[in-house]
Amino acid sequence: MRSRLLPLSMMIAALAAGAAVPRAQRASGRLLVLNKEDANLAIVDLRSGNVLARVPVGEGPHELVTSTDGRLAFASNYGTGPAPGRTISMIDLATQKELRRIDVSPLSRPHGLAFADGQLYFTAEADKKVARYDPATNTIDWQFETGQATTHMVIATRDARTLFTSNIGGDSVSAIQRTAGGVWEQTVIAVGKGPEGIDLSPNGREVWSAHSRDGGISIIDVASKKVVQTIALGTRRSNRIRLTPDGKFALVSDLDAGELIVLDAAARKEITRIPLGKMPEGILMPPAAGVAYVAVNGDNFVAVVDLTTWQVTKKIVTGTGPDGMAWVP
Repeated sequence: MRSRLLPLSMMIAALAAGAAVPRAQRASGRLLVLNKEDANLAIVDLRSGNVLARVPVGEGPHELVTSTDGRLAFASNYGTGPAPGRTISMIDLATQKELRRIDVSPLSRPHGLAFADGQLYFTAEADKKVARYDPATNTIDWQFETGQATTHMVIATRDARTLFTSNIGGDSVSAIQRTAGGVWEQTVIAVGKGPEGIDLSPNGREVWSAHSRDGGISIIDVASKKVVQTIALGTRRSNRIRLTPDGKFALVSDLDAGELIVLDAAARKEITRIPLGKMPEGILMPPAAGVAYVAVNGDNFVAVVDLTTWQVTKKIVTGTGPDGMAWVP
């Protein structure tokens, strides 16, 4: 039977490893939260926990990312069940206003987002594609068809030369790499059933993929583009996976179980399960903050989890149906 309590030995190790990490109360900056049901972006002051502003965006916003300089935020407006979304909102964080609602037609269901090398990469889930938007020219200047059903999330390496997508319906992860000649080539990597959450390790050597339909995690070696290990985590419906900024732990939100699962990344072993509430989804960990923010969609709050004690220290109410999040200093 899985224990919900952190074993004493693990607690001591975690405390020692996190001794140099600032505690939760020292977190500063602004937390950005998309509220799916309200169709807005909430801007939260982390010191006080107060919502500074709410910026209207498109229908059914799901994922959120900021530009490298922290001036802009981009929200993918996925749409509702009967009405596929076809826009991405570009928000000026200084004025707290939507600057532009980018029409991505004929692409639809924009979802996963990654900002790299001055450009925005996004998935068009209904079209099995990844595309790129250039804010400077206000154009979509590149598209790539994965051929994999439900291309959902996208992450980019630091040099923006390789993209990884999770393909839920294809039971695969795509590694899309730009060659020296500027041609993009794809390697399709078979993983478990329903890969949804995906993350790149801080050292850039591994991609972790959480399966929503078989409760497993695939660990992919970036260099070889092969699965090197599979962890039978036993989740009911994994939604997101994130590695801590130091790479020591992996956090998985289990949407149906209402839990956040913590793994020792090096040992590939589960440490604890933290009950959060109905439908935990997005996970965000600002650097040096010592906390994880988890959007508890079904209960309409963001849980603040201390990364040394694995306790929920605070709940922030941002709106109805929180999901995608980002952070700016």
